[in-house]
Amino acid sequence: MSGPAWKNASRSAAFLHLHQFLPRAGAEYAAQRNFDYGPARRGNVSGLSAYVRHRLIHEGEVLDATLQRHSLTAASRFIEEIFWRAYFKGWLEHHPTVWLDYRNVVQAQVESLETNSELRARYDRAVNARTGIDCLDAWVNELKSTGYLHNHARMWFASIWVYTLRLPWQLGADFFYRHLVDGDPASNILSWRWVCGLHTKGKTYLARVSNIASYTDGRFNPRGRLAHEAKPLRESRLHATRSLPPAQAMPAGSRFGLLVTEDDCAPESLSLRGSPDALLGAVTTNTRSPLPVGRLVREFAIGAVADGVERAARYFGLPAQSAHSDSWDDALVAWARSNDLDAVVTAYAPVGPVAERLASARQSLAKNRIELIQLRRAYDTCTWPHATKGYFKLKSRIPEVLECLGIAGEAPDAQRASN
Repeated sequence: MSGPAWKNASRSAAFLHLHQFLPRAGAEYAAQRNFDYGPARRGNVSGLSAYVRHRLIHEGEVLDATLQRHSLTAASRFIEEIFWRAYFKGWLEHHPTVWLDYRNVVQAQVESLETNSELRARYDRAVNARTGIDCLDAWVNELKSTGYLHNHARMWFASIWVYTLRLPWQLGADFFYRHLVDGDPASNILSWRWVCGLHTKGKTYLARVSNIASYTDGRFNPRGRLAHEAKPLRESRLHATRSLPPAQAMPAGSRFGLLVTEDDCAPESLSLRGSPDALLGAVTTNTRSPLPVGRLVREFAIGAVADGVERAARYFGLPAQSAHSDSWDDALVAWARSNDLDAVVTAYAPVGPVAERLASARQSLAKNRIELIQLRRAYDTCTWPHATKGYFKLKSRIPEVLECLGIAGEAPDAQRASN
């Protein structure tokens, strides 16, 4: 498989990628996953991240399929990667002020690019692949042209951006978020904070020439170009831990419409009471940043929502409708009123742009006596309570989470013996 090949933003494409990858999800993945062989050789990674990020395929479905073929021990490295995404989402749910501060700082820094010519020049060199650092310039071009970077390259990139180029981490995270097709708020900004020593306080990540040369199969060797130390950044604010918002339930006997967003594109599998009376898809990708969002990101999100709406339309026997506005307030109210709805039901949106749009729309809907209900998936309910501090608390609970989801933690003996 030559690269993630995310041209088809559909649930069927997600399952095709999954089944192509499953034979390699055990020892082969563990041995090869850290190597970045370049965009033409991506067979050592799953290629699932964009589909999972938009929930065209659910984490539980990926876990179940993996454990039908491999033992928990054999596929531990791949399974842990799945849970890292859950950890980041759960952690940000418990610490939403991290996201709010990031949004505010990015806005201020984008404005400063207009007034600070020295910062602007350094930033422009970085995002236009003109730093003279061979690996970083190559990764900038790869990110823009494919919408993807290997996870190891993302860590190196962030470290070089912060410690060698001395650019604000928030502008780097924003650059990623605008161009990564699989970018989600939690994994993106918390990974950048981890590199900077802000997530795990005092622990930083330094990109080393020898490491880059070894794990890129000799493609890059930025000798003499990288920083030699990575001192942790500091922030004045202490981000308090909040309790998770209570899960909502479907009201009985109400007319409701089903809203599909880019955070969850499998609406037909939500735990609904009865069938919806109307169906709507809405995208808010452009609100990721005050700067333009990459074409590949926008196209995949639009395609994923369209696929979700079309499948739901067939499943429920309803016409498919789409809202074409980044501001959802008026569109949702008009849609709900035209269909005489008592409630708008959607999948729970974790901290990020979709959650922001829903929070605003909730007030407008309430003024029209229309309830907004967000249904949290079992996977989130089972994982997020264990994501208050470090990842290893959740990692230690993986067998418990699998049991919570009703997923067998071991493959059948006959299948396990064949791997």
